[in-house]
Amino acid sequence: MTWRMPAETEPHARAWMAWPTGGYTLGATAAEAEEAWATWAAVGNAVAEFEQLSMVVASDGLAEAQRRLSTAVALTVRPLDDAWYRDIGPTFVLDADGRLGAVNWVFNGWGQQAWASWERDAEAAAPAIESAGAVRIDSPLVNEGGGIQTDGAGTFLVTETVQLDPGRNPGWSKAQVEAELARTVGARKVIWLPRGLTRDSDTYGTRGHVDLVATFTGPAQLLVHDQRDPAHPDHEVTRQIRELLATETDADGRPLHLTLLPAPRTLRDREGFVDYSYVNHFVVNGGVIACTFGDPADDEALEILAAAYPGRRVVPLDARPLFARGGGIHCITQQQPATPAKETR
Repeated sequence: MTWRMPAETEPHARAWMAWPTGGYTLGATAAEAEEAWATWAAVGNAVAEFEQLSMVVASDGLAEAQRRLSTAVALTVRPLDDAWYRDIGPTFVLDADGRLGAVNWVFNGWGQQAWASWERDAEAAAPAIESAGAVRIDSPLVNEGGGIQTDGAGTFLVTETVQLDPGRNPGWSKAQVEAELARTVGARKVIWLPRGLTRDSDTYGTRGHVDLVATFTGPAQLLVHDQRDPAHPDHEVTRQIRELLATETDADGRPLHLTLLPAPRTLRDREGFVDYSYVNHFVVNGGVIACTFGDPADDEALEILAAAYPGRRVVPLDARPLFARGGGIHCITQQQPATPAKETR
């Protein structure tokens, strides 16, 4: 059976998220918890304006989720460690007949990070798979949804620091990773980026998720993170990535067209150089839920996103509370593609 991971821009049946109820994401103080809940709710309620949304929530977070989320959001009660559903949830795929499948990757806390717990998150894909009625596709590959980007036609972006991470897949070769991506998500060509952003490679990062770096907006069309300030270490990182992508083609042999999406002008926060990225948006039916940072570059980035996704309404949300916790809007959302038998709204 051949599976295909659709592009995020293709119609969705619904979206999935998880509600923060503990751990470093919720924080150690009432103020930090309030910030997390308010931000997750803002993203969830924005998504629910465009398409159906299901939220996985632990039992001790149910009351807070009910209080803050739109009644249009469907709540599914399951144990959780954390709330990054792009990474702990399944990756949905379709077969040639439009049947829905769901890849159940191995999740081990972003490469067995010392600060992470993942016993419950390792099972967090199950509620989405069960609710969707998808064919479960178990994979031995340690991987997260934020570690892959696709055009929906077999071209994939990955980073060497994620899929080849010794803490994730010790001993795996590029050929083995590519074969497993071909089996599970229909990869016909895998483009390997050398790494991700600098902050994302630090202690509380993912070791280089590609969804902070580049994303497909259409066939052979890419938005690419562009750090323009030489004072930031990602200036050199993004230069190398741009140069590599400029020489690449998609699975059908077409040269990639790069649109540069500026990094925010903010360089640092209290912890060091930031990895703020407008690339980490979420495309929904008829819209784009976009990251903003209270930054002078916000307006330019929103204009580029509007041009890249014609006909979709761009909804800007302050993503700084998410990035302070190690991710962005794309990191906490996951799309379930529409099938021929299911309508979207």
